[in-house]
Amino acid sequence: MYPPELVLPMEQELTSNGIIAAKDPKSVEDALQQPGTTLVVVNSVCGCAAANARPAVLLSLQSDAKPDRAITVFAGVDREATAKAREYMLPFPPSSPSIALFKDGQLAYMLERHHIEGASAQQISDHLVKAYKELAEL
Repeated sequence: MYPPELVLPMEQELTSNGIIAAKDPKSVEDALQQPGTTLVVVNSVCGCAAANARPAVLLSLQSDAKPDRAITVFAGVDREATAKAREYMLPFPPSSPSIALFKDGQLAYMLERHHIEGASAQQISDHLVKAYKELAEL
């Protein structure tokens, strides 16, 4: 478990831009049980979260196409909330950072850590925006 004061700036990078911090399993369930699209960001202290994942998510949310809501859980901090989010992400193994997109509570798109490492924030954002657009058409 990471000290809250260590991860607060990493969490605030997302929450100060409108992404809701899901701190418990009920918050995750409540978000995913709503109709429409939900983006779930499994945040992390690693370098690829800082350089790639968080900037990509923020960039993608500037697009005309975007999810109805976005939440984040912090791996190593929000353990129970992260575990609940990962239940919804099955059959994918636990990965942090990771970014998942749900439509009506069903997993529709998944970016695992190995998709995030080595990709630029712009490349990741482009993939997310494409997924937002495809889900909007369904």
